This record gives sequence, C-alpha cells and structure tokens, in this order.
Amino acid sequence: MRVVIAEDQALLREGLAALLSEQGIEVVAQAEDAEGLLRIVGGHKPDVAIVDVRMPPTFTDEGLRAALELRDRFPGLGVLVLSAYVEPVYTAELLRSEGEGGIGYLLKERVGDARAFVEAVRRVAAGGTALDREVVARLVGERGPGTELASLSPREREVLELIAAGRTNAAIARSLVVTPGAVEKHVTSIFAKLGLEAGGDDHRRVLAVLAWLQAG
Repeated sequence: MRVVIAEDQALLREGLAALLSEQGIEVVAQAEDAEGLLRIVGGHKPDVAIVDVRMPPTFTDEGLRAALELRDRFPGLGVLVLSAYVEPVYTAELLRSEGEGGIGYLLKERVGDARAFVEAVRRVAAGGTALDREVVARLVGERGPGTELASLSPREREVLELIAAGRTNAAIARSLVVTPGAVEKHVTSIFAKLGLEAGGDDHRRVLAVLAWLQAG
C-alpha cells in the first residue's frame, strides 16, 4: 500500500509517517499544504491520501477542498481526512462526493490508538468507509432516520452495505452482476423503507449510510 500525508504540523506528519512505516505501509510523499497535496498525488499515484482538514494559508477547509478535488480527478484514490474537531458537514460532503475509492473521517485524537488508526487506513485503501464514532453519533442524533433495517430484503441489505463501503451505483452493479437500473430500484426502495423522503437538506445516501453504521 502506498500512502501520502498532507499535514501542516511537522511533528504530527512525521509521527504518522513513522507509525505507518512500522506497519509495513509505504509513505511515498508528504506535504504541508493543499497545493503540495495535489502535486504529490499527481506525481506518486498513491492508494490513500491522509489529509488534514485545515491547512495553510487560511486554516479553514483547504484540506477538505483538496480531498474532494482529488476524488474527482482520481476516482480510485482512497481519502482519509483528519480533523481536530467534530465537523459533520465535512463528513457529509465526503460521502456525497463522486469516486469509487474509500473514504474516512477521523478525529486526530484517534491517531493515539495506533491499531485502530492503521485499520482505518487499510479499510479506506480497500475501498471501505472509516467514520469517527463521534461524527456518526452527531449526525444520527441531529439528522438521522429510524434504523428500519429489518424491513430490507437480503438484496437491499447487500446494496446498502456496498453503499456504506463507498461504492457508486455503477460499481454496485458490477459487484452484484446486475444492471445499473436494478441497483437504482433497490436504492429507491431502501430510501423508502428507511423513511428518507426526497427533498429538503438531508442527503438520503448519507443518511442511509449512517443508519447502516449505527446498526453496526
């Protein structure tokens, strides 16, 4: 596995690189700002980019914007975003973004649990989803639907599991060897059974994933 790291704090950046290297994960390049991140991903073609949400020059959302641009330019790239704060809106943007690569959003304090952090990196590299439990709890509490997962058919549960793993409808169709139209029908049925009505600010795909994660 090949990884790049974008983090403006040199000590944390070097610590992440050392931790991953000890676990046999190759860190091919590092950057301290969003511009540098875009450059090293284009040059090294890694499997995963680990990105700080807030980086120079304004320390607002440069890292997140760069991560979303990378998912658009490199659909198979896994992106794991790190943040010092619980910012659910950023998680929602990641889940809404196009791309077949894995996605993750973790609080920086989770890095202290080396085993869990490395597992999250590996999960994202494999195309899965790694969301911080505090972010999931906040989103479910503020916006989430009831978890009526028992009403889903076995095929619908398969589809939802693949959605939670970060797959697009086209990728789900390939995985299940069905037509994209069949997947779209399953997705529509899932939304209906979970009580996710069209319209409003809530993004139904995001909330369906949260229902799946909450159910474990």
